[in-house]
Amino acid sequence: MQVLEFDTVVIGSGLAGLITAFHASEYGKVAIISKSGLDISNSYNAQGGIAAAIDEGDSPKLHMEDSMTAGRDLCDYDALEILVNEGIECVSDLIKKGMPFDRKDGEIILGLEGGHKKRRILHAGGDATGKVLTQFVLNRVLEKSNIVSFENTTVVDILVKNNRCYGVQALEFKTQKNYIFKAKATVIATGGLARIYLRTTNPHTATGDGYALGFHAGTQMSDMEFIQFHPTALHLEEKDAFLISEAVRGEGAYLINEEGERFMTKLHPLAELAPRDVVSFAIFKEIQKSKSGHVFLSLKHLDAEVIKHGFSNIYSKLQEFGFDLTKDNVPVAPASHYTVGGIKTDLHGQTSVENLFAAGEVASTGVMGANRIASNSLLECLVFGKRSGIAAGNIKQDKNFDFNSPIFKLDTENEMIFLEKKNRIATIMNNYVGIVRDKKGLEYAITEIEKIKNEFNNCTDNYNLCKIKNNADICLLIARAALKREESRGGHIREDFQKENPDFKVHIIQQKDKNIQFEPIRKQ
Repeated sequence: MQVLEFDTVVIGSGLAGLITAFHASEYGKVAIISKSGLDISNSYNAQGGIAAAIDEGDSPKLHMEDSMTAGRDLCDYDALEILVNEGIECVSDLIKKGMPFDRKDGEIILGLEGGHKKRRILHAGGDATGKVLTQFVLNRVLEKSNIVSFENTTVVDILVKNNRCYGVQALEFKTQKNYIFKAKATVIATGGLARIYLRTTNPHTATGDGYALGFHAGTQMSDMEFIQFHPTALHLEEKDAFLISEAVRGEGAYLINEEGERFMTKLHPLAELAPRDVVSFAIFKEIQKSKSGHVFLSLKHLDAEVIKHGFSNIYSKLQEFGFDLTKDNVPVAPASHYTVGGIKTDLHGQTSVENLFAAGEVASTGVMGANRIASNSLLECLVFGKRSGIAAGNIKQDKNFDFNSPIFKLDTENEMIFLEKKNRIATIMNNYVGIVRDKKGLEYAITEIEKIKNEFNNCTDNYNLCKIKNNADICLLIARAALKREESRGGHIREDFQKENPDFKVHIIQQKDKNIQFEPIRKQ
């Protein structure tokens, strides 16, 4: 097994991973390990923008209040203060360096999205902010001679001894060669896990690898029950969900039911721009009533040319499916979109395992609470990616260690077994751990997923079979936390506990081989 030595290893090439690598490279040699190409990630696909209080009529305080409201008062105050204040600095730095945010008459255009009371959303390329921003940062990373990328390579194990991380083991797909990466610091920045559900807006790479790696390494996991379902994903039978950005509703789109009724106006003062959990649940109830599987998004009352120009990518994509965004009622339904919880970190990305960090969606910094407000995710990548990169870069530990690691192999014969079990677990998650949960369904889900996991407990070196075990572990973390939280709050809705319970104004913490713990939110 070939051994490579770096100062910092970053797992993942989304925005958080790239930002982390860029800042860590100021202190030493960095490896970026990506199981796909560097330009495939949730960040790259993000249609929404970046929330930042850069307007004179706005303030970090107001941004914080909106985020806290959306997070149902479960956000950690200290983390959120850092996000809204340092976020302005990060965005200003991007502007100075030439990031091409959308402008009109020379001024940056600020959009409005769900949960925000002020226009504070910066976009680029209309509805292609993630792509433009990620490519902008990637170009800066590629200029760094001390950052080395390893594409089509997956991390199979994080190397930990006595609660200290010394690097990772990875498998290169094309050659099936195993590598050991020795490092002073390791950063998990693998993005989300929404692909564990049947219907999702995420790319095929979003399978939750980082959560499993962190959990098996011994990290604390926080708030795993909070899964955000995006309200408006194109709904067509036998087709992947296609995201229709929050910004579309920000510009005035209506949600209507089969009777042509605009139902959100009766449910929330912000109507279609209510927080995502509120809108998704309302759509869920409408679907239950009609049994049609969807509601409709309507832009017929808006200026057609403005829509075509402002949402050119969405407009073109919908045309491929036979819809004209300016003329047709577009069928939409919620789809799994974002993981609110994740690997618990401090304010510098440090996990409960020494010298192991996490950044981006896979991390739980405390800023999101029970539900992420629109366009705070890219901002979190910028702010806490930078903090993680600086902290990781400053680690001074000795890289020498001895590990007796098994050689992983990619057995294609087991690919169908993996797909079969993955689809079975995804069906269970959709039916019992989706938008709405209850005790009976959660207990059933846990029992059935445990049965699947137990079939593969002895797997140690077959990549496809180990993926089944990892997938099961991730889903069990979500289901067990959801069972423990006997209330409805944000992205966690219990049919049998429909109100918020002040006793559960806490983070649910899980850790390998330990009992579930409650942790109070951090205040100022």
